[in-house]
Amino acid sequence: MKRAIPLLCAAFSVGALASAAPAAAADAECEYPADVLDLKNWKETLPTGSAGKPKEVKQPALATFSADPWFVALPGCDGVRFRAAVNGVTTSGSSYPRSELREMTNNGKDNAGWSSSSGKHTLEVEAAVTKLPNDKPHVVAAQIHNGSDDVSVFRIEGNKVYVTNGDNSKYHLVTSDYQLGRKFVARFEVSGGKIKAYFDGKLQTTISKSFSGGYFKTGAYVQANCSKSSPCSSSNYGEVHVFRVGVTHG
Repeated sequence: MKRAIPLLCAAFSVGALASAAPAAAADAECEYPADVLDLKNWKETLPTGSAGKPKEVKQPALATFSADPWFVALPGCDGVRFRAAVNGVTTSGSSYPRSELREMTNNGKDNAGWSSSSGKHTLEVEAAVTKLPNDKPHVVAAQIHNGSDDVSVFRIEGNKVYVTNGDNSKYHLVTSDYQLGRKFVARFEVSGGKIKAYFDGKLQTTISKSFSGGYFKTGAYVQANCSKSSPCSSSNYGEVHVFRVGVTHG
């Protein structure tokens, strides 16, 4: 059984889109990721399906969906496992596989799309990277996207964590001592044409960006494939555990 956790910042409108992750009791039973995280305004993209057309799961189907090992509730019901192997199916716009949530609106019926210059838009994710692919040990755990491309992401490269700026994947070094399995809180705040990126509550960088069609993503977006990582098999993957996710717009 889920119990609600209040959002960390009370200044956001209660009427705005809010998907704070509920925390499950230690003795709770959960069958689906939606039993752990509030997925009302998300859709899931999986590293399965056909070439250029990965499987997507939207509401209401997402409420009772899981896909072992790519998208499942963790034992104890305190988080959700997102896994993508290097040989996974990719979208038509990327050469890398993912198991990742995409922000939606209207109870999951419509794609979210907001402007960096209007209102305030916040994503906060508590997560841990637990596995990285071989040879190119890179995975993205949280993203801001616009209508055509990623704007800024939290990217883990081995023991390093970066905040990116467009195509500059090493724009800001957060830490060079990340250990697999360590929980962290990644937060993006977007308003007034600026992106503020926080890591474990500390402001890391502020990026000036003007864009529309904005939306958030979180999960495991592996930055490796069979041409850059071996073996080319489901045993070679990236994995992120997400314990809490909250989105607000105000």
